[in-house]
Amino acid sequence: MNEPLQTSQAATPASAETGSIALPPPKSDPDFMTSLARGLAVIQAFSPQRRVLTISQISQRTGIPRAAVRRCLHTLGKLGFVCAEDGRNFSLRPRVLALGHAYLASTPLANAAQPVLRHISNALNESTSVAILDGDEIRYIARTFTSRIMTIDLHVGSRLPAYCTSMGRVLLSHVPGDELDAYLERVKLIQHTPRTIVSREGLREVLGSVRRSGYAITDQELEIGLRSIAVPIESPDGRVVAALNIGAQAARVSVEEMESRFLPVLRDAARELGLLLA
Repeated sequence: MNEPLQTSQAATPASAETGSIALPPPKSDPDFMTSLARGLAVIQAFSPQRRVLTISQISQRTGIPRAAVRRCLHTLGKLGFVCAEDGRNFSLRPRVLALGHAYLASTPLANAAQPVLRHISNALNESTSVAILDGDEIRYIARTFTSRIMTIDLHVGSRLPAYCTSMGRVLLSHVPGDELDAYLERVKLIQHTPRTIVSREGLREVLGSVRRSGYAITDQELEIGLRSIAVPIESPDGRVVAALNIGAQAARVSVEEMESRFLPVLRDAARELGLLLA
């Protein structure tokens, strides 16, 4: 069995939590339900790193006034989604899982990917994942792992920054030009390790290369000791709908091995998954 990854760099470790859950402005949309958006934002304020939150902390993370947060929590509590035994510190209840299950159960790719990922992991003895682009982040919709290769525990539903992950770069490389321009304008490029690309022009150049080559490799940009390679998953009409990757410890797997041994396996699996999206 592979040993868990040990990191020794002082750089900020990668995290599945990437910032506040600010609400988008309704843009004068008369059909926009602010109350529903606020309730969903309150749920998203919780994370593996922040399992218990007070009203003030949720308000700070979401930008929602405390009085509105209190009403949201009251409603969510009545519906069984949150609880606070002491009346002050709130946490999610298991019923929240029903929200994510509804998506996974209705998404053919998430269901189809799991046996394909297990096959890859068994063949190569490495961790594999499928993710989609969710705003400025990637969100995992399927995953198998042979060992823990990061200092955080990634699972279905976890999210990571798109700009410094192999799956994120694959997905960003297929975003239309105007949308990519807007992304590069607003995204905060954090230096997770000394290798992280934080230049907008540098990132744009890398994304162009990824689009031309059809795959992305990130070499210890998210976390020291972690290498990852990803390819796009395309629907039959040619749309890139997700990305498939293999992550490995840099001490064991070189970039050259990823390209020579992992890439053909990933491309075959991506084609197989794409055919299931018809």
